[in-house]
Amino acid sequence: MIQHRPFGVLVGLLVGALGLLGWTAPDALRVGAFSAADTSQAAPDDWAPISLAKVDRRTQYDLVRADSTTVVRARSDDAAAGLATERRIDLTEHPILEWRWKVDGVLDDGNARTKEGDDYPARLYITFDYDGLGLGDRIKLTALRALGYDEIPTRALNYIWANRIERGTMLDNPFTDWVTMVAVRSGPGDAGTWHTERRNVLADYREAFGEDPPPVNGVAIMTDTDNTDGEATAYYGDIVFRKQSEEPE
Repeated sequence: MIQHRPFGVLVGLLVGALGLLGWTAPDALRVGAFSAADTSQAAPDDWAPISLAKVDRRTQYDLVRADSTTVVRARSDDAAAGLATERRIDLTEHPILEWRWKVDGVLDDGNARTKEGDDYPARLYITFDYDGLGLGDRIKLTALRALGYDEIPTRALNYIWANRIERGTMLDNPFTDWVTMVAVRSGPGDAGTWHTERRNVLADYREAFGEDPPPVNGVAIMTDTDNTDGEATAYYGDIVFRKQSEEPE
């Protein structure tokens, strides 16, 4: 007679076997390997455009060479759209998010505290594993809530290049407190130069929502100018999740 082991026991045996084989979680998880992409590609591998049905004009994304590497360029003229990837990240293993970005300038009418000013030359969304939603639906619903549509119970962290608010400020999105905006850069002073950013997403989520987060399940970049009728160009470099103690490459 065959005896079936409980699932939890099997998982424990598997983890133990991996430990005996010397397996450990990788130091870095590269979710946006843009530098390895070819500029002839329509989009980076495993990334796809996210458009909003209520927005007529879409931000254009393409792969270009800049400073001897390949990056994503975003161009927006009274437009909005994102570029997203689905990736599951356990923040207890890899809490540190690192990325590079550059903007040509900020939006004169951009203001993270108002609905009319809720546009950014560059932003990085982090979404979390809620209710089994697919990545496309999560990004669309989060963005739609930020545009003032129906209330959707989906939390997200939104790292932004702001205009008027002080760098380091964390505040609710003007449309919904389910989305926390984090001003990583602010104002035109840093425009035109590449900057490498590092954020502890686990700590940011705890500060924003007062509890531990579920796993990350999606990352998106977005350059949007539809609320302010503005124009913006931004460049995004590689995006990596790292262990707490790991130093950048």
